[in-house]
Amino acid sequence: MVAALRSRLPELAGRMALRIRAEVDAYQDETLIPLDSLRASCSANADFVLTHLRRKGAPDPEAARETGRARAEQGVPLADTLRAYRIGSELLWTEIVAEARTRPEVSDDLLVSESADFWALFGLYAEAVAGAYRETAAELTSRGRARRSALVEALFTGVFTDRTLWEAARELGLPEQGPYAVAVAEAGAPGEEPLAGVEATLLRAELPSAWRSLPDQRLALIALPTASAESTCLRVLRRSRARVGVSPSFPSLRGAPQNLRFARLALSGLPGTGPGVARFDDDPLAMVVAAAPAEAARLVEVTLRPVLDLPAAERSRLLRTLEHWFASGGSADATARSLFVHPNTVRYRLRRVEELTGRSLSDPRAAAAVGAALLAVRDRGTGLAERPADTC
Repeated sequence: MVAALRSRLPELAGRMALRIRAEVDAYQDETLIPLDSLRASCSANADFVLTHLRRKGAPDPEAARETGRARAEQGVPLADTLRAYRIGSELLWTEIVAEARTRPEVSDDLLVSESADFWALFGLYAEAVAGAYRETAAELTSRGRARRSALVEALFTGVFTDRTLWEAARELGLPEQGPYAVAVAEAGAPGEEPLAGVEATLLRAELPSAWRSLPDQRLALIALPTASAESTCLRVLRRSRARVGVSPSFPSLRGAPQNLRFARLALSGLPGTGPGVARFDDDPLAMVVAAAPAEAARLVEVTLRPVLDLPAAERSRLLRTLEHWFASGGSADATARSLFVHPNTVRYRLRRVEELTGRSLSDPRAAAAVGAALLAVRDRGTGLAERPADTC
């Protein structure tokens, strides 16, 4: 009986392939699974089943595993792969029963016994298909992630050609033209994801992005295809409750390395230790100061050293007054309101700074130097700790 069925394998495999193609959507795409390939797979799997039924012994699931590997590589969903396997097995069992009915020597008891063996074999082979599929899918996912990570790294380091740039954009799902922005998030504890869910949220908002993880940071290259895209992006990042620095927008992927630096500078200038989003363009002077720490330290020395040498309480009062004065646009009244002191107190403190530094805050150039030095002091965390209520 088995020999007769094996002699009909080409015809049986062809029927299996046509039925699978008719009943399973994923198999209807000729470019995905050519009919000849599907027919060959059906023939190989049917041959293994028939061979086992004839010889018994330990079954060899290699044909099933090969089917699982092939379908994973072709991108066929696992559910469709298993359904196709069941359809083929049902057709083969129907043919076995039909052949048995033509042979008087095949009793009903023997057919029932063979039925148990056949469907046990189907279960074993289905497990082999699923196992090989999952292994291959996991390997492909790992390879894809590694490939994407390498492409993102090439963009951020500037190691690319025109062709690589085009290929990277296409493979990463990014538009070939900007604007784009770079975001850098500070990583927390090892294994912690600082921007969990942000990539998917951006994609739902039609803002494709490409990501790279470093031990201490998470980097993102984000496309901003519409006028409102940047504000949407910032809103998503703020909801993440992470510490994030964001670059200015830029028109070409060639600008990714420079804007990665801008985003990192923005992150380094983010005050405090809690969550927040800092944009480079929100305070470009602070970013310039952060970009040149040695020069900024020298600026502090020649501009604010007499203030920094004061006793801690007075130093803190003067530096905080300066900080609030710059933040209020040079208004003594607004500074007084934010510090809960009298405007004359603010004016006295500002005169004290002028006396100590020898620089008039009414001179725009002198005020700019003092303001830049103050930013450098803030970045170093010197003298700007939160003041007690009685030291304002």
